[in-house]
Amino acid sequence: MKLIRYGLLLVLALAACDAPPAPAPGPRPISCAAGTITAQGSSAQAAAVNAWIRNYQISCPQATIAYDSVGSGAGVAGFIGGTGDFAGTDSPLSPADQPAANARCGTGPAIHLPMVVGPIALAYNVAGVGDLRLRPATVAKIFAGTVTSWNDPAIAADNPRAVLPSTTIRTVHRSDSSGTTDNFLKFLTTAAGDWTYGSGKVWPAPGGGAEKGSNGVSARVAETDGAIGYVESSYAQFHDLHTAAIGNGAGEFVTLTDAAAGRTVAGAKAASAGDLRLTIDYRAPVSGAYPIVLVTYEVVCGRGTAALVKSFLTYTSSEAGQAAITRLGYAPLPSGLRARVAAAIAGITVR
Repeated sequence: MKLIRYGLLLVLALAACDAPPAPAPGPRPISCAAGTITAQGSSAQAAAVNAWIRNYQISCPQATIAYDSVGSGAGVAGFIGGTGDFAGTDSPLSPADQPAANARCGTGPAIHLPMVVGPIALAYNVAGVGDLRLRPATVAKIFAGTVTSWNDPAIAADNPRAVLPSTTIRTVHRSDSSGTTDNFLKFLTTAAGDWTYGSGKVWPAPGGGAEKGSNGVSARVAETDGAIGYVESSYAQFHDLHTAAIGNGAGEFVTLTDAAAGRTVAGAKAASAGDLRLTIDYRAPVSGAYPIVLVTYEVVCGRGTAALVKSFLTYTSSEAGQAAITRLGYAPLPSGLRARVAAAIAGITVR
């Protein structure tokens, strides 16, 4: 009997060794809320928000969420006017809009939640040039119209091993009011040193071609030899355009990747723990950082917001939510910033 008992124990032990490991815990399920909410705003984040809405509504069939890609300015106006439960914007609220947004919320201030990192690509189409490097000062000269051919000495100095054609440079900018324009101009104003046209949502410099929306800019670049324009990286990917490596504050030329854009955003300073309006240092001497980035915010009431708004934003700021948009050309929030965004959302009170 003892022999049989020992044999059984040995068989059980061997079976345990051969047993498959326990499955790793999956992502935390979405904590659903029911109801209907609407939002509008930034077109730069539209693909991300639509992906989040699809995923959320699959898990939470009692929720209905609509997002209208009308641009940052119209989104903010809709939120202030009470027609949106939150707004998507490529730039923080202006000094004039912040008090109006606070008044709309009534019970507390409107807060900024950085949610989508969209690297801004310098997309170009120059026959025979597949690897281009540009310092910020050179970018400024190109878009100011003082460098007019692709074999200009300023571009040649950035690309000593390249064979550059004498093709005329044809810059393309946004014709509409745009947060992408605002962020690109902030980069030029801060990092280029000799950009004299300032910043803002409307393109200020003379010359160049103008197209509505990043899709229009990308299409114009794709069909024009010698063209260069600034667009969110997702549009450059969609149109299969070359993108330039950009000089950063560490003296490196860095190609656009999610990780490189994340390094720039990771060093941004937030206004406060509750209101995460960011100040980005485009000249930060961070190795491997791609310096031209756009951060889009969700503007929402910090107190007395709808439960569905809080639940939805909790998902978008989660690891699963951020992972869901990386294949769309967006960079995930750096882990430290993502944790701060999640904490700010957890502090939102619902009505």
